[in-house]
Amino acid sequence: MGIAANLFFNTDDAENCLDWRVRPSDEQYDTQKERWNDLAEHLKQDLAERSDCRISSWLQGSYKFGTQIRPARSDEEFDIDLGVYFLWSGQPEDGDHDPTDLKGFVQDSLTEYVEDDTNDASGVDEPRPKCSRVHFDGNFHIDVPSYHLDNGRDARSLATAKNEWENSDPKAIYAWWKVITGHADRARCRRLVRYLKMWAALRIDADARPSSILITVLVADAFDNLDRDQFSGDDEFLRETVANIASRLRDDAEVQNPANKKENLNRLDEEKSTALIEKLDELLSTADRALAAATKAASAEIWAEAFDHFFPVPEDDDQEETVLKESSRALATIQFNPIISVEAFVGNRVFRGVDRIGPIPKGCDIMFTLANAQQLPRGATVDWMVRNSGKEAELENDLGHRIGTGLTASRDSAYRGTHHMDVAVKLNGLLIGRKRIPVEITGLGIPKRNPSRPAWTQFRR
Repeated sequence: MGIAANLFFNTDDAENCLDWRVRPSDEQYDTQKERWNDLAEHLKQDLAERSDCRISSWLQGSYKFGTQIRPARSDEEFDIDLGVYFLWSGQPEDGDHDPTDLKGFVQDSLTEYVEDDTNDASGVDEPRPKCSRVHFDGNFHIDVPSYHLDNGRDARSLATAKNEWENSDPKAIYAWWKVITGHADRARCRRLVRYLKMWAALRIDADARPSSILITVLVADAFDNLDRDQFSGDDEFLRETVANIASRLRDDAEVQNPANKKENLNRLDEEKSTALIEKLDELLSTADRALAAATKAASAEIWAEAFDHFFPVPEDDDQEETVLKESSRALATIQFNPIISVEAFVGNRVFRGVDRIGPIPKGCDIMFTLANAQQLPRGATVDWMVRNSGKEAELENDLGHRIGTGLTASRDSAYRGTHHMDVAVKLNGLLIGRKRIPVEITGLGIPKRNPSRPAWTQFRR
């Protein structure tokens, strides 16, 4: 087990680990469930009237698999897949409707659903090649593919915009998933899928990114092949899973659909497949360096190279004396304790603090400055990372972001709760100092000062 294993997954401190930060909150999960249930009921009734067919629905994709991740960026959306099935006996060609009929029925039904003021659907996209997409308030959308289903044969065919039936069976691949994750470590396998999906969302451009189902199959196959008694902790398991996947793709870029051996799930061309292997090798190198780090803080900073603000950092209280072990050993005791001056401005008031700020109201402009920059070792860099937490930030899918390098950083106060500006000072790639800056934010208005706290607040002159 690596030194930072409990920053991946920790039941004793669930909210301060990667697993918690990459997945939907309970409130977001419940909201999505309510919306797709309501949409499913509308579609089953409305499509039956439009098509004169019996209709059923089936949730599929990452939500069904338990591997859904939150959007990597605040302007992106959660994704849900809800299949609708038009039932008639025999082959797809034996029915009264062709593929474009089914897609047209679904598109029209979704348009009618959005026009209903009793729900919070916000719009429908133009039809996609294999589905229709409806958006909802709260930063998520539902993709609705259309299928023919013959119950007698338990056979499904996907309707496509080319007016063709495609052999596609989401039920079969879900059955495979339940079998391959049927062992005691199934929860860990789901976590590994989520980690790799978030890593891909952060590190690979959308047009070169492996699909969700490709990542799922690659991780599950790799995990199933591991000698799991040899590893402990999600950090070690992630490293071995990545190594297995990279080796597999290097040998053969084709990845068979486990439910349809004729389908290659790797839709990336040769150039993009090669680029994916290179990205996996980079992640493997990151994992090796993180696992070899002497302190939890140093390891966390390295893992953040892959996961940005989603990867948590340990609190300072148990790290102050040990965080610099690695740098002391490698850099002849070069150490640096960053001192951060913080100012927050709102209206005609200014809030000031050192190494922390708050309570401050929403709507403040906040400036963070390295106060002892004159003591910074030559060649050292100062990296800034925002890590948000709490219900408001979660609901906005804004758990933070990397700011960059420099002696100052500026942001504003947007969400209630205690958030952090994390500062990492590095020399020749090694961590030589760090500081967590708590930023305590209240609601709108000017909070009263707690006399037990330092007098951070004063009028601007």
